[in-house]
Amino acid sequence: MSRSPEGGITSEARARLLGTATRIFYAEGIHSVGIDRITAEAKVTRATLYRHFSGKEELVLAYLDQADQGIRGQIEAAVASSPSAADKVRAVAGSITEGIRSPGFRGCAFLNAVAEYPDPAHPIHRAVLAHRQWFLNTVTDLLAQTGYAPAEPAARHLVMLRDGAMAAGCLFDPVLVSETFLHGVEGILDARVGPTPAPERRPEA
Repeated sequence: MSRSPEGGITSEARARLLGTATRIFYAEGIHSVGIDRITAEAKVTRATLYRHFSGKEELVLAYLDQADQGIRGQIEAAVASSPSAADKVRAVAGSITEGIRSPGFRGCAFLNAVAEYPDPAHPIHRAVLAHRQWFLNTVTDLLAQTGYAPAEPAARHLVMLRDGAMAAGCLFDPVLVSETFLHGVEGILDARVGPTPAPERRPEA
């Protein structure tokens, strides 16, 4: 047995369903995958799926919630690992590039999902917007600690750079995309706190 994010007991079948759905939704998209495919690969019956989820929509929402929690944990760990405000921003950017360079990277799960659910009133669309608002708020708060100018424009700039890197990372060389993204983040920081000084050269003896 495993535990849900709320601390309750979750059955092994539910965990298998969510794990299977997560793998297939991320790799192949949401609309192209049916319930029968998920239950077959999770080795459960349709009745078992409907005991844990009211339908495919709730399963997709659980998939996005799991992705949201994972990214929040990743960002929190990056922030906690760095002493200065600017280094916290660099650590967050670095954690993003780790994902881009990871095997099986297929872009941002949230951008992929919202492309399939364009209706702003749809629960899945709203879940994507909620995640993105949290990320924008987090980056804004971090950048606010790096200078006196309003942080929100710089945060929106960083989010746009991140979106571009996530889209390009599964199309082009992920190392080059990561380097370009990190260079862009340094540009944002330079505009707020000034460039990082080069190490002082010692005179030759």
